[in-house]
Amino acid sequence: MAEAGLRLERAAPRPLAGEANAQAPVRPVVGEKIRIERGGRLLLSVEEIVVGRPGITAIMGPNGAGKTLLLRCLAGLKVPDSGLVSWAGLPPDRARALRLGFVFQKPVLLRRSALANLVYALKAAGLSGGEARRRAQAALEAARLADLARSPARLLSGGEQQRLALARALSLDPDILFLDEPTASLDPSSTAAIEAMVGKAAARGTACILISHDIGQARRLADEVIFMAEGHIAERAPASRFFDAPASPEARAYLGGEILVRDGSWNSEEGKR
Repeated sequence: MAEAGLRLERAAPRPLAGEANAQAPVRPVVGEKIRIERGGRLLLSVEEIVVGRPGITAIMGPNGAGKTLLLRCLAGLKVPDSGLVSWAGLPPDRARALRLGFVFQKPVLLRRSALANLVYALKAAGLSGGEARRRAQAALEAARLADLARSPARLLSGGEQQRLALARALSLDPDILFLDEPTASLDPSSTAAIEAMVGKAAARGTACILISHDIGQARRLADEVIFMAEGHIAERAPASRFFDAPASPEARAYLGGEILVRDGSWNSEEGKR
């Protein structure tokens, strides 16, 4: 995985299909009967989900809805208590994980320069030193970070760090890009830069799965929306239909600015139950 693949073995200790070819397809990514509980509390229960079509899918919902858990399960970073995740019909494996990118809400960067962060990831994926450096330079230029190539990554601003993390994920040209609230704490300028990078990746054919609490961002970027509440998928629809006429009461309350509570209630007259 472009950003998180080096941690796949520790994060997901399921038996991996080591013989899988790194060039084998990963799309579609399918989750079936995924369930996660902690302390008797149901955190995630998804009967079926299929992602991987080109374009941008926004996953929305209140805090605690299970969005991040679902994303990590689909990306192979977390093993559900029960249920299955498959990539193009096969279990997740290390080799094909390089065809997926994952960008966390808080950038995960090495204690080295911006350029070295990218070179390290590319060499770990099997590229030669020269090719890794060439692709790293190109990725920095695309992210408008070329002038900061020799700067320590952890001394960059928050927006620059997130652009670097996204550039690293995109440097391996992933088939699917998972993004967990990548602009949650960024200023408008940095948010616009991240959105532009995601939009270009989608235009090149990458399937982008984006968790966002920003309704404006989802309106700007998303082709479709998956809305989650209480660990379930409450609704999935094309973005235009979702924002114009949400079908589920949970989505209507959320878009109306109501505060959804974990027990399934919310503070609107329509939604009280």
